[in-house]
Amino acid sequence: MSGEVVRSGEDAHPTATPTSSGAWGCLMEGKAAMDANGDLVHGAVLTAVDVDGSTRPVGLLGALSEAHRIRRLELPVHTMLAVALRQLLLPIVFDALGVPCTRQEWGERFRRGRFSEDEHNRLEEYLGPRYGDRFRLFDAERPFAQVADLQAANGETKPAAQLVQSVASGNNVPMFSALSEADELLLTPGDAVLWLLHVQCWDTASIKTGAEGDPQVKKAITSGNPPGPLGQLGVIVPTGATLYETLLLNTPIFPDGLKADDRPQWAWDERPAGAGCKSPAGPEWSERPVSGLLDLLTFQSRRIRLFPCETESGLRVNRVIVSAGDRLARTPETEPHTAWQHTAKPKKNQPHQRPRRHTSGRAAWQGLATLLAMTLPAQGDGPYTSLLLRQIGDLQGAGVLSDGYLLGVETSGLEYGTQSAVVENAIGDDLPLPVKSLLAQDEWLRRALLECVEQADQVARALDSLNNDLRRASGGDPLPRDKGSRPSAQFLHALDRTVRRLLVGLRSVGEDDDELLERAQLAWEQSVRMAADREAALLLAATPPRAAVGRAVKNGDKEFVYRSGKAIGVFRTRVAEILERATQERHAPAKEALEV
Repeated sequence: MSGEVVRSGEDAHPTATPTSSGAWGCLMEGKAAMDANGDLVHGAVLTAVDVDGSTRPVGLLGALSEAHRIRRLELPVHTMLAVALRQLLLPIVFDALGVPCTRQEWGERFRRGRFSEDEHNRLEEYLGPRYGDRFRLFDAERPFAQVADLQAANGETKPAAQLVQSVASGNNVPMFSALSEADELLLTPGDAVLWLLHVQCWDTASIKTGAEGDPQVKKAITSGNPPGPLGQLGVIVPTGATLYETLLLNTPIFPDGLKADDRPQWAWDERPAGAGCKSPAGPEWSERPVSGLLDLLTFQSRRIRLFPCETESGLRVNRVIVSAGDRLARTPETEPHTAWQHTAKPKKNQPHQRPRRHTSGRAAWQGLATLLAMTLPAQGDGPYTSLLLRQIGDLQGAGVLSDGYLLGVETSGLEYGTQSAVVENAIGDDLPLPVKSLLAQDEWLRRALLECVEQADQVARALDSLNNDLRRASGGDPLPRDKGSRPSAQFLHALDRTVRRLLVGLRSVGEDDDELLERAQLAWEQSVRMAADREAALLLAATPPRAAVGRAVKNGDKEFVYRSGKAIGVFRTRVAEILERATQERHAPAKEALEV
């Protein structure tokens, strides 16, 4: 739901625990300590929630080798799931094991439910002899996702709070931050790497510290920075019953496999010399296209260096340098984690498809029309769902994925303000989704779902119209479009749990269950009517008695009379037209009585 920063039960900011010296504590003290090098392979990088509900710290190898036992990852903010998958787990799996080339190969991996012994050995080799030394956060020569000897042109460093967007730092001052810029934030190595990668994906477009050795620095700063790559998307992540299934659901099928010159950021030195990519281990950067999926997932949009210090609680990160990094020339159409806005006739030098962002203030189910847009618009402009959701629909249609599979979808995004230099709002939601609704060849369930969403939207607009008419009848003016609290917001919020129950129930509906689907839609309409009646009653209760007499309002040559009784009558007529099944069901007993 828009406005959520984290999942239920999680904090939107580091736990504010004052130390004896007055410094603030770190995010997850329960994590086991890393060694002095910050070993990410075996140290406590992630917190796993197992299928039995227990939690434990895991390193990268542990998270992958036991992915079939892990239900989900417990992360500090909702926007962190895409970060952990893209910058860590998925590129490791893709590079070590390759991506499936056929639906059959994907299905074999999925049905197995876990990494095979051979795959586990290959992951161990990848994170051991092959690249293990490149996953060290504080390595002197190649610190993970950083520039080893990065120096600011002005010689300064900044507090670690610059990595955490929910903490006050510089121009970014969240309204409900528990910390101020005067408080020292100490991050454990495990938390520091997550927030480091979060910056690579979601950083604001604010002015960056100029790096020594960067020829594009002017007056010790770099301006014109775009937001991080994910900040330009409405991120959509399909999720499964275990971390292993989530990894597979986020694995695209490439008939020709990965490109030969496509390398993740930790293997940048293996890229061809003529690729034109600046080393992410140096201060220089460039604007460039990606060379492939691995490059896209691990794109280094900033040059960063962490500065650790010794404390009574162990090694902590207290200072950082964040300077300009690579700029993505254009989001490629192979981007797996976003829906698209298709434009039939784009402007000159503009692509036909551009990433579609989530709308602040709307729950994920209100955007089902985008999530379920399985084909390009036949005519004109319109939405087109993500590559991964289209693939899941294709796998279900081919019988690789069962009709009743318990698919989930997590959406996330950031709303930026003031030239994208600050974060104004975080958007996050998770949604159960019937797999059959993703089958492009069979639209019956998708049509039913979209009808439910459209009905909720139409009734919400009818409530807002009722509110405006009651305000006119009371002697006031309608609410401006961009101001005030509207009854539609409370109404849609009241429907949220009902929608989720509906989506869970429709996971098991088959093609021959027309009667069951009709009953589900009737129950939905009845719930919508009850929620609408409650909101309408509250509006009437708040209306002064003079609204019953009403008033006349001239608009040009015409005169309109607004009264509370007339307004509620128009509203009920409109709701009856929108919710035809519930209206017929309500009138049925009266009709039967008349016939008798």
